[in-house]
Amino acid sequence: MDKTFQPANIETRWYEEWEAKGYFAPQGGEQAYSIMIPPPNVTGSLHMGHGFQEALMDALIRYHRMSGFNTLWQVGTDHAGIATQMLVERQLEAKGTNRHELGREKFLEKVWEWKEESGGTITRQLRRLGSSMDWSRERFTMDDGLSDAVQTVFIQLYREGLIYRGNRLVNWDPALHTAISDLEVISEEEKGFLWHFKYPLSNGEGHLTVATTRPETMLGDTAVAVHPDDERYKHLLGQTIELPLTGRQIPIIADDYVDMEFGTGCVKITPAHDFNDYDMGKRHDLPVINILDDNAAINNNAPEAYRGMDRDDARKQIVSDMDKLGLLEKVEDHTLKVPRGDRSGVVIEPYLTMQWYVDAKTLAKPAIEAVENGDIEFVPKQWENTYFSWMRDIQDWCISRQLWWGHRIPAWYDDEGNIYVGDNEAEVRSEHKLSDAVTLKQDNDVLDTWFSSALWTFSTLGWPEESEDLAIFHPSSVLVTGFDIIFFWVARMIMMTLHFRKEVPFHTVYVHGLVRDAEGQKMSKSKGNVIDPIDLIDGIALEDLVAKRTSGMMQPRLASKAEKSTRKQFPDGIDAYGTDALRFTYYSLASTGRDIKFDLGRIEGYKNFCNKIWNAARYVLMNCENEDCGLTDANDVDLTLADRWIMSKLQETKTEVAHAVANYRFDHASQALYEFIWNEYCDWYLELSKPVLWDESASEAAKRGTRQTLIRVLEECLRLLHPFMPYITEEIWQTVGPLAGKSGPTIMLQPYPVCQEQLIDTAANADTTWLKNVIIGIRNIRGEMNIAPGKELAVFLKDGDAEDKSRLEQNEVFLKKLAKLSDARWLAQGEEAPVCATALVGKLEILVPMADLIDKDAELARLAKETEKIEKDLARIQGKLSNPAFVDKAPAAVVEKEREKVTAQQQALEKLQDQAQRIREM
Repeated sequence: MDKTFQPANIETRWYEEWEAKGYFAPQGGEQAYSIMIPPPNVTGSLHMGHGFQEALMDALIRYHRMSGFNTLWQVGTDHAGIATQMLVERQLEAKGTNRHELGREKFLEKVWEWKEESGGTITRQLRRLGSSMDWSRERFTMDDGLSDAVQTVFIQLYREGLIYRGNRLVNWDPALHTAISDLEVISEEEKGFLWHFKYPLSNGEGHLTVATTRPETMLGDTAVAVHPDDERYKHLLGQTIELPLTGRQIPIIADDYVDMEFGTGCVKITPAHDFNDYDMGKRHDLPVINILDDNAAINNNAPEAYRGMDRDDARKQIVSDMDKLGLLEKVEDHTLKVPRGDRSGVVIEPYLTMQWYVDAKTLAKPAIEAVENGDIEFVPKQWENTYFSWMRDIQDWCISRQLWWGHRIPAWYDDEGNIYVGDNEAEVRSEHKLSDAVTLKQDNDVLDTWFSSALWTFSTLGWPEESEDLAIFHPSSVLVTGFDIIFFWVARMIMMTLHFRKEVPFHTVYVHGLVRDAEGQKMSKSKGNVIDPIDLIDGIALEDLVAKRTSGMMQPRLASKAEKSTRKQFPDGIDAYGTDALRFTYYSLASTGRDIKFDLGRIEGYKNFCNKIWNAARYVLMNCENEDCGLTDANDVDLTLADRWIMSKLQETKTEVAHAVANYRFDHASQALYEFIWNEYCDWYLELSKPVLWDESASEAAKRGTRQTLIRVLEECLRLLHPFMPYITEEIWQTVGPLAGKSGPTIMLQPYPVCQEQLIDTAANADTTWLKNVIIGIRNIRGEMNIAPGKELAVFLKDGDAEDKSRLEQNEVFLKKLAKLSDARWLAQGEEAPVCATALVGKLEILVPMADLIDKDAELARLAKETEKIEKDLARIQGKLSNPAFVDKAPAAVVEKEREKVTAQQQALEKLQDQAQRIREM
């Protein structure tokens, strides 16, 4: 083995070998275990959320593969309709052309060309994370098989009356000219205005005042609503108002939706341009007047003076005209949530248009029951409440998109507007007996990307064919996903799978939190706090990082902010930590369902953990290679207390890890492995092995026993750790495995260690705990009294019982070696100890004589200097916390950190003062 661990030297090499040799494919086994990857967008690149999610799934897959399950991790990507079409359209614009000049067929050829040349970025990045997906089965939501499944589902749902065409409100993107889903709408607070307009009563006896943030929509108003219990307006119900600028009269109606306490208690109702107004319009049978076109310009349903105006220009003109008429009562500054398209950035319009819909209410009923009766379990369980609240109030699902890239809707229209649905035009003509004289035109729209994604668990396995894979791997075992797509994807998969397969798509939904920065802030490019997982693996220089974080930013202010944030956060760039350290950081933070705060301190710590494992392996190999490790004749070994103890602790760790994985507590699993490997095996057992291996008086059988234990425990540790740290464990196992008597080409196909209860040794645990506590007590005295670690000490023992005396006798060699003792003896009855520092282990007193060990005056002076330094620091922090300007304005996480510092400094101060008092009393 190399002297130091260099992840860059091994990661690509091992991944290429694993993939080339087919180790990721199902290996057989009596019980199947499968996970379907949430398909990333083909246009995408890896971000921290992806990295976190893929790490969790890979741990589950590797764990179950090693545990003997017939394991499949189904991989694939989503065609990402809007994102992909926008990307290719931008490329065409750069060449001076556009999709309309090319035509649909040629444009789609360009999209496929892009997909083949550039669409594999994210799958290459997934490989860098060590993700053990079966790449031989990679699917794409637009490949032939999945396209067949999509078409089959659409046609069947249409024939069952569960898909229909309707004229309803949708989220409309005026830049992209398509309907978009709620998930593609980003609503953030922006500064705007609230205009208060007077609407005159038709009888000339006054007016009603309404307030709006969108004056242009008044051209489509069809009522003014008040609350039925509002005494101010009861006498006006049934009357009408003159809608200014339009020459129309509209009624005054009563509806419980109106908040009497907000504003004047009067609300303008525009059913064609507001979702709540649309629902109210249906309740009161109001006309629906759409006053916008596809570009969000004013259409011909509006008064002639405004036709053709952009919505923003129309807004200014309407406000001006209302002011001239004396009908603008006031204008107020107003902060409101503005919905913008996540791709285009333009304001989204609620827009009345003809679209295709799925009858979601009908499909939702069995999907609700599947969770209610336990066929599907959410982890954490509280997410079931979110699922139920969405599903019980579900609206029909708009599935059509006005794009060219995607699954084109298999519907044709004749000149009279009749709709024919089928696999292709020839089938439609045959089924409906339409002659060639009847002109048919296929629907131009494509299906929502979420429609094909909803079929993911079974379409990827060969459906609509009843394939062998479908029989083996469906339902899948668990879905690992973020909470933000429980409704958009998870619920729809459940609905579609139950309808078409009569079974659930998965048994468990594990919902993980979001990855945030160290301060708990959401990662976003505009904040300059986004971290690329690949940069954490490979490292990146500061200037390259600044350039990467500011690229594509159109606003200089945001670019400057991102640059400052980057230079402050990473003054030296980002070090290379390697994949294993990154993955283990993810696991350590993965407490159930909570958002995680990612900071570099953690990953630095787990890089050190990798180095610790590497150095431990080198120690073991130096002492065990070409030596008799007692593996051929187990009877010819003697196991020391330390050997029996570490084997016992190993069994307990196996149980802890198995329990943690079964309950999706990746944080507990990683903690158990870290504690055992670093603290028990490396810090204690390796040190306890040295007196045996290096002591000439130790028997050969004892040496064989210790070498056997060293190698066996290390080999099992590597297998325990492999699902979490695949690269370092594979590299070390290739040498350690054969030495431990294991055969096979790779650690990933070795059996996962299980607890051997017969090796749990409670007596060895208790005896070793005693030994460790005595050593720790002596080490603490060294630290408190500033005694050099290498200086040998003579200690006295006092007040112990017979068991303490027996333990000292049996473990004196270990104690002297690890505690650096020249002597350890019991005080005789009535014997007075000299001036000593004391540590307690139960009733046992450990006494370390201080004569000749410390200079009392010098030590008190050193402690006084340290005390003064801490007092100054404490006063500074307390001053900051007593300043309201800091406490009120700083982020809560920053304030909390300062409070934690106060607590830590107070504890340190108490400790120093206690030490000084003890020395004065000597």
